[in-house]
Amino acid sequence: MYIQQFFIPGIAHSSYLIAGDTECAVVDPSRDIDRYRAAARDLGLPITHILETHLHADFVSGHIELAEATGAAIYAPAEGHCTFPHTPVRTGTTFELDRMTFSVADTPGHTPDCVVYIVTDHARGDGPAAVFTGDTLFVGDVGRPDLFPGRAKELSHLLFESLRHAILTLPDDCLVYPAHGAGSLCGRAMGAMRMSTIGYERANNPALGIDDPEVFAETLTSHMPPAPDHFSRCSEINRHGAPPLSMFPDVPALSPKAFHEKMRDGNTVVLGIRNYAGFGGLHIPGSYHIDIGGNFSTFAGWVIPPDRDILLVTDNPLQVPDAAVMLRRVGLDRIAGYLAGGTHAWVTAGYAADHVHQLSPAEVHAMLQRPEVVLVDVRTPEEFAEGHVPGAVNILAMDLRSRHTDLDPAAPVIVMCRTGHRSSLASSILKQHGFADVSNAAGGITGYIAGGFMAGAAKDTHT
Repeated sequence: MYIQQFFIPGIAHSSYLIAGDTECAVVDPSRDIDRYRAAARDLGLPITHILETHLHADFVSGHIELAEATGAAIYAPAEGHCTFPHTPVRTGTTFELDRMTFSVADTPGHTPDCVVYIVTDHARGDGPAAVFTGDTLFVGDVGRPDLFPGRAKELSHLLFESLRHAILTLPDDCLVYPAHGAGSLCGRAMGAMRMSTIGYERANNPALGIDDPEVFAETLTSHMPPAPDHFSRCSEINRHGAPPLSMFPDVPALSPKAFHEKMRDGNTVVLGIRNYAGFGGLHIPGSYHIDIGGNFSTFAGWVIPPDRDILLVTDNPLQVPDAAVMLRRVGLDRIAGYLAGGTHAWVTAGYAADHVHQLSPAEVHAMLQRPEVVLVDVRTPEEFAEGHVPGAVNILAMDLRSRHTDLDPAAPVIVMCRTGHRSSLASSILKQHGFADVSNAAGGITGYIAGGFMAGAAKDTHT
């Protein structure tokens, strides 16, 4: 048994290739499938099986394209009611791959259709050697059960039973391979390790130490991080199967004139993907900003309307193909073009530009001495409660799409997050809604603390 992990930062997604001597399988593939084909080629083995643990909510899966490219059979949960050709699996389903037996167990809770794949490697012994847990069990955490409106308590109780009857019955030395790691919003407190064992989780995973199902449900449904918008649509995309990435042409370069005409058609959004300093210095009015160096896919899936065409702006055209892949990972397929020549070409052609002031920690501190200045902290409530600048208003960055009405558009506003990435996105949203005097706290509260300006920091004890 050979297992290779593939990890995608940002969405913190882990997928796997598991190989025997003559064939291999891919578990929970991402939409960009070349990595799996290359790994299989390196091993000299065909991909014969594609295994899905559930209908993923946070990314679009590549099972359709991988099956078309390799001829592999797709195995997916029966409770997912998938509409593409596949083998439905449930508790009791078994199948062979080389000298390995895969046994399936239903583990509803994170979603109603979750399953795990338990692998017995007969070259090693007759007991379970590994389990691919999807989003049921993570390192140090379990899958969040609150993604289905009105069903959080029901799913919490199902998850409690799933963990005890399908997971904790496995031997301590059984290897655990989850579908996500630290940074994913499919759980709350995942550990940094990307794999584990049943024994380690039994001893160290706080959720597994809760013996009361009511306490478990309360713990798993309180103070959860907000769920991005694309969580509510990716599952359906995966149920039916996404169009292959290979069908999309290269993103075309548009002249400033063509770009200007397209952005004014009423069906298009503009997305700047440079770093926040570059966006702040010069950007196209009304555009969103998501730094491609940050949690790009998640933030894009959260705020970019899926029913609009997308125009990209960068001064580095080499970023465009990567941005296209990251957008399509969260189901944003309508990428209509990018601005040839970047912002320099834009202003050289005579078109208007806008700005977001970028403030150093010292400049933030100086501005906050003015009583009319409003500081908006756009981190999560949990981050805010750990410590914040006194007087700051806490509104999640993405919620400013609707909660901008809580603020005075005539007042000077400083936007702060942990490092400056989310606050730049939030600044772009405020600019879209008519806020004229918007500044981004470059370096965020991290830089503010490092500069020695947090002596009067507030800590919220009412969390």
